[in-house]
Parts: sequence; C-alpha cells; structure tokens
Amino acid sequence: MAEGAVELLRRVPIFSDLDRKELDRIAASMKERTFDAGDTVTSEGQSGVGFFVIESGEAKVTVGGEDRRRLGPGDYFGEVALLNESARTATITAESDLKCYGLTSWEFRPLVETHGSIAWKLLQAMSKTYQGN
Repeated sequence: MAEGAVELLRRVPIFSDLDRKELDRIAASMKERTFDAGDTVTSEGQSGVGFFVIESGEAKVTVGGEDRRRLGPGDYFGEVALLNESARTATITAESDLKCYGLTSWEFRPLVETHGSIAWKLLQAMSKTYQGN
C-alpha cells in the first residue's frame, strides 16, 4: 500500500516538494478506503476531517447540486481538511468503484508537529498555491 500512496502523493502540489522519506512517513499513516459506485464520499456542508487521493475509479464533484467536474486516478480532494476541519465545499460521489488512500487531520497533525521539515515545506507549497504561482 505505501508505495502506491507515495507515488500518488508525489503528484499532489502541496506534497510535491517533500523528499522520499517525508512522503513515506505520510503514506504510512494513510488508510486504504474503498467506495462502491453511487456512494457519497463527502457531503457538501458537512464537516470534513480528511484528505483523499484516488488510486482507481472515478468520482463526480457537485456543488449546490450542479456537476462541476470529474475526478480520476491521481486526483485528490479534502487537503484543506487536514489543516482546518471546516465544512466540505462540495459533494463527491463515486461514479464507479473507487479506491482511495485517506488521511485524517488527527493522523496528519502529529506528523507535522514532530517533523519540522514537512511542516515548513507544506507552508511553502501552500503559500505558492494561494499566491497563484
């Protein structure tokens, strides 16, 4: 499991500057999650506590009941929930059987608190994201 999660994490912008050892630490905390076609993975307006990256399958993103986009292998969602347990801004529905790796905020926080290099690189990546760079 960890190897697949590491390769998927490498594609996520906020994790792209982490080295292999740092990615391994995060991947080791992730849990494999599967959803059947038609399952609601996250619900708009509900509190969110986790981040997911898709290994296989497809999902639909809706906001206010309107289709916004499709997600597939390598796509991710819920990264803000790792830092801020705010309400979900979209509903994610599995369109086919979906295999993901998930990480909750309570699993992620100790990693960041005990590994300063991970925290610093995430801050840098997030500042670039929000500056539009």
